[in-house]
Amino acid sequence: MSLPIWTPAALSSEAKAISGRYWRLVESQHQVSTLKLVDNLEEQDLLERLLDESKPRLPPECAGLDYLLATPFRYGAIYPHGSRFRRAGRTLGVFYASEQVETALAEMSFYRLLFFRDSPDTPLPANAAEYTAFAAAITTKGALDLTKPPLDRDRQQWTDPVDYEACQSLAEAARAGGIEAILYRSVRDPRGGRNIALLTAKAFAAREPVERQTWRIRLSRAGVQALCEFPRRRIGFERQDFGADPRLAQ
Repeated sequence: MSLPIWTPAALSSEAKAISGRYWRLVESQHQVSTLKLVDNLEEQDLLERLLDESKPRLPPECAGLDYLLATPFRYGAIYPHGSRFRRAGRTLGVFYASEQVETALAEMSFYRLLFFRDSPDTPLPANAAEYTAFAAAITTKGALDLTKPPLDRDRQQWTDPVDYEACQSLAEAARAGGIEAILYRSVRDPRGGRNIALLTAKAFAAREPVERQTWRIRLSRAGVQALCEFPRRRIGFERQDFGADPRLAQ
């Protein structure tokens, strides 16, 4: 199948304004992993700063941003594996998030199941793991929406579960056309929610996450169970919910 051909100029003409909150999940151990190595909070702060100085540099537009927002844009290190809108190698960062927390949970659940599928000798965790869901405020006049005409005519390439070449080529042309964000349908969410690929940190409308939730996520042979105490929510996914991806369908 040939790749869609969208020039930077054509993509620039399709730019639209968007504004909203978009959700992303991280393991909660990021908050306490260094605490067990020190005797007090002052030492932890020093250790965190030393560790941060040892990491690849951040671009200027990330100055003052909370690390949860800035981390995906770190430069200098080789990106080990390509993702939907970012090639492997020394490539520019992309911040992935979802319009709804349910979609972010589906994305996280899929990749956790895929990890254990690719490591069959690793037993599933006996206990649930704690994750932080956080919402980032994003505002930009330069967004593409792959779920709307005319870009949706190539939806088959945008939603391929394994081959990201079309999306990566689109992102490169989008950057050249001054595009800052790409909206697209989640391939992992059985409800068909939308994701955002933020191509630049300039589109963050707040320097810190604007909302946080704590989720406990448990993996089992049947699938994934996710629970949140406040607001009280329960969301579950069965393995067949991700059967569109041949790696989990096997």
